[in-house]
Formats: sequence, C-alpha cells, structure tokens
Amino acid sequence: MSDNIIEKEIPVEGMTCGNCVRHVDKAIRGVAGVKAVAVDLMGNRAKVSYDPAVATEEAMAQAVKKAGYTLKTAA
Repeated sequence: MSDNIIEKEIPVEGMTCGNCVRHVDKAIRGVAGVKAVAVDLMGNRAKVSYDPAVATEEAMAQAVKKAGYTLKTAA
C-alpha cells in the first residue's frame, strides 16, 4: 500500500433517503484501499479518501452500482 492517499468528491445519483446514504457508504467502504467515506444526501456526492495503488474509481462505481446507485466517475 502506498502513502499517496487521494481525497475526492464524486457525484452520486439515485439517493433519496438515509437508507440510500448507508447503502452507498457501505458499498464504497467495501472496496479495498478506501480509507474514509462521507456520503452527502443533499449534495448528492460522496467524499472518498483512498489509496489509488489499491482502489480505483471504477471499482467504487461498480460496488455502488451493485447497491443500486450510480457513482459518476470521470471514466
């Protein structure tokens, strides 16, 4: 694991309530290399700190998709 931790805000689509926030949070936290997550329902975004040598935005997007939501990555 590297010491190069990235902190990024990524838009999330499909959240409507607190349960949605919990599902998105749990999905992102389940990705190896993710250090911290803060999901903002009103802002429709997730602030994620992660190690890019281990975690990718695509991996996070796939995890969120499996939970029923969309993480809008640059890819």
